[in-house]
Amino acid sequence: MSGAPLLPGPVPFASRAATLGVMGGGQLGRMFVHAAQAMGYAVAVLDPDPASPAGRVADYHITTAYDDEAGLAQLMQRCEAITTEFENVPAAALTTLAAQRRVAPGAQAVAVAQDRIAEKTHFERCAVQTGVGPAPWQAIRSADDLARVPDTLLPGLLKTARLGYDGKGQVAVDDRTQLAAAWAQLGQMPCVLEKRLPLRAEWSVILARGADGQTVHFPLQCNRHRQGILAVTETCPEPSGSTRALVEQAIAATRAVAADLQYVGVLCVEFFVVDDGSAHGQLVVNEMAPRPHNSGHYTIDACDVSQFELQVRTLAGLPLVSPRLHSAAVMLNLLGDCWWRNGRPHTPDWPRVLALPGVHLHLYGKLQARPGRKMGHLTVTAADLPQARAVALQAAALLGIEPWPGS
Repeated sequence: MSGAPLLPGPVPFASRAATLGVMGGGQLGRMFVHAAQAMGYAVAVLDPDPASPAGRVADYHITTAYDDEAGLAQLMQRCEAITTEFENVPAAALTTLAAQRRVAPGAQAVAVAQDRIAEKTHFERCAVQTGVGPAPWQAIRSADDLARVPDTLLPGLLKTARLGYDGKGQVAVDDRTQLAAAWAQLGQMPCVLEKRLPLRAEWSVILARGADGQTVHFPLQCNRHRQGILAVTETCPEPSGSTRALVEQAIAATRAVAADLQYVGVLCVEFFVVDDGSAHGQLVVNEMAPRPHNSGHYTIDACDVSQFELQVRTLAGLPLVSPRLHSAAVMLNLLGDCWWRNGRPHTPDWPRVLALPGVHLHLYGKLQARPGRKMGHLTVTAADLPQARAVALQAAALLGIEPWPGS
């Protein structure tokens, strides 16, 4: 990706604003659209759903499949630069777009994130310089691979190599009998088996990297998941001692993952802190997302530059600035379960929730609330983390969200 920056506002002699494109119409695309429009860009969204959250707020909505030649041609005609809002957009479509337009992130990086086998291989290569690698694992593509699984990988997690997210395509297995049954349950498709490790914490690091290699990052996030879906993100307290060394290691590992891919855009890398018997634990890398991430949504309200503005800046070739956290924050995912009580439709008590100090509500424009579906998020900002957590717990109680350990 090269060329002069795409400047915000009207294009001289064209009577229009520079237009950015996004492949995908979900909530991440919607928040990208809002950030780009706030900076003076027009946005075109390509998504097959005519009611997609991003498509409904974009300047242009191209309602075709992601690999539709006519749709891709229309996107290239309208846009000067194009990004993606989720990793399962066909990498081949990004290659097609990149032949004519600036595309970030590139197809190679997205292809690595689409395949857990390629992703873990990439992490192992980066671990040579950072010391942070994945949990012990093995690829399973055949019955012979299944038979060669070492006993040391059990108990473990069997995950499909492709198309798994938010806990989908994953099965916990304790022994070889369960492993064989799980592989059959998953259709004997290519999978990875990861050793199950005792977790102390779940972290994520979000960075932005420009075409010139400049990199900036947000403070490390502390995350909690339920049924494989992110439930709560907290801005981590200022680390000290051995924890500081682990945090610095996570940031260095994220930079290495991005640099090795010559990545351009916003990237999230998730880590586990595992109990290895030491005082501070051991860091292992879990997975990456070649886009803004659910755990970074709090940056809209708690930082002077959000992850979505940095996505705009990396795509347009604008200067990157190190984001500053101006408020402690706790983010709650709002799943469709909040709209159901005892099996019946329920309207959340928004007046009482919004009466709480420091509460910021973000709903994604999805018209049907289903259990497990991400409908929005709630960010609570405060002067310090204990205050933010206390208010977040009040909001959670009003919304029927269970409190989380350590809160």
